Amino acid sequence: MASTNAPRPWRSLDVVVAALALVYGLLAVQDLWLPRLGLDLRGGTSITLTASTPDGSDPSPDSIDQAVEIIRDRVNGSGVAEAEVSTQGSNNVIVAVPGVGEDELVQIVGQTAELRFRPVLAVVPGASPQEAPTPEATPAPEGTGEPTAPTDQPTATPTEAVGQRAVTSGLTAQETATPVETPAAEAPATEAPPTEQPAAEQPATEGALVADGQATPEGLAQLQAFDCSQVEVAATDAPEDPLVTCDQDGTTRFLLAPADVVGTDIRRATAEIPQAGLGFVVSLDFTSEGADKFYESTQRLAGQQFPQNAFAIVLDGRVVSYPTVNEPIPGGQAVIEGQFTQQEAQRLATVLSYGALPLSFETSEVTTVSPTLGSEQLEAGLLAGALGLLLVSLYGLLYYRALGTVVIASLAVAGAFAYGLVVLLGEWIGFTLTLAGIAGLIVAIGITADSFVVYFERVRDDVRDGRSIRMAVETGWVRARRTILASDAVSLLAAFFLYTFSVGNVRGFAFTLGLTTLIDVFVVFLFTKPLLTLLARSRFFGEGHRFSGLAAERMAAPRRSGRAAPAPRDRAGTTTEEALR
Repeated sequence: MASTNAPRPWRSLDVVVAALALVYGLLAVQDLWLPRLGLDLRGGTSITLTASTPDGSDPSPDSIDQAVEIIRDRVNGSGVAEAEVSTQGSNNVIVAVPGVGEDELVQIVGQTAELRFRPVLAVVPGASPQEAPTPEATPAPEGTGEPTAPTDQPTATPTEAVGQRAVTSGLTAQETATPVETPAAEAPATEAPPTEQPAAEQPATEGALVADGQATPEGLAQLQAFDCSQVEVAATDAPEDPLVTCDQDGTTRFLLAPADVVGTDIRRATAEIPQAGLGFVVSLDFTSEGADKFYESTQRLAGQQFPQNAFAIVLDGRVVSYPTVNEPIPGGQAVIEGQFTQQEAQRLATVLSYGALPLSFETSEVTTVSPTLGSEQLEAGLLAGALGLLLVSLYGLLYYRALGTVVIASLAVAGAFAYGLVVLLGEWIGFTLTLAGIAGLIVAIGITADSFVVYFERVRDDVRDGRSIRMAVETGWVRARRTILASDAVSLLAAFFLYTFSVGNVRGFAFTLGLTTLIDVFVVFLFTKPLLTLLARSRFFGEGHRFSGLAAERMAAPRRSGRAAPAPRDRAGTTTEEALR
């Protein structure tokens, strides 16, 4: 009776076919057939920015992460597709953009994003001017010194705001906007106010948006005509000027007064749970100068009607949140309540903390690659890979004869998996294939070929020892797989440490090296070995044809004379050769 340990190669081959069908089925569904190419292969501009703080200290990891998000939003908002923004070391940000000139890229990413606290004068729900009638200004209530919402303006109340939510305030502030995930990087597309425009407490000049702390008819008209979809990128707002802008989702328009408090007036912001509360809040701690300015501003805002009692927290020209003020806030400490989740509170605290430590960027390095040079490098990389495959295939055919077809088939399957996964990972995780990545793929050809050599030589050794070819295929595999796994484990460790501790293009090399090493294990175990098992059952290979690569006359004499080594037995006492019958 045959042993249950008999190999079943068709099952393994079915797994390989199913995996290939899955990979290329996903490519077909998503209509993805080309990998994402790096800057060195398609041309463009790469700029390295070195971040610094006003006091000369090292930037915090949170501030660097926030800067990366802002720069990414700026570049993407400018219509540039497939921009890559990454960190290098503790204070460097690398921006790689295809097809953008050096001057344009520096203008987009080189500005400092600072935080502003601006009093809200008017709010219009909706991203486009067609969604609301033209507003008209009304006088401020007696004794308040602040304007109310225009009579016909569809200004949202705390309970009616589109996309907002009303909450009960804690100590001093009421949060009416849910913090969004990342600060935007866009600034209004409206024309900037004249440079001589006065502050809110000064008399109005012709065309001014704000006069005597109130929205002027010109300002309200500009707010009504403002279209959030036309917002331009990389224009920082001047704190002494009024501002017409939108929130980060582009769903609400704001007319804002000049800034009362800026980011440097905040000492720290933390997300925490108060002792008597259940939800997360954001606690603010102002500097001594910031505390005075914040107290004066809250004195003016407290007691007003919405939205004139609200502060707009503006980062990079966009409204992040606009909590309302219920009472004057002395002492330099405030709490923003909003029934936050932990993640929402931490995001808002990070924005506020980042505004308290604004980063300035110095251009350290600019690299420009022409599209022609990029295409030449891509052609050179592909040519090197094709030559590597050709040489390995020729070596396999010349040395192993017909057995070399197993090498070619295995390399083809490994290459198909590698290409498909590189394309999919480019879509899923943003993996970009660079020239260094192509080098990793070429090196992987040698790693995969090394696995074949180890296995084939083990098989030939067992044939020399007197075993049949069918049995040698199985016994040789038992010894070869340990060596293959040890070799691939070393390659994986090397790829892991290279990826972890290196920067730049070296990480692309490490990533592709690790990916193709995993593919090698998969292919050798589930394709190469089962394929050789099937071939050994044929007369051509099983009987050792002279061109099979396993002919006895082409191999050296047995290494030891006498009886052949006993065939290994399984736990049931059945030899491998018996199991194969």
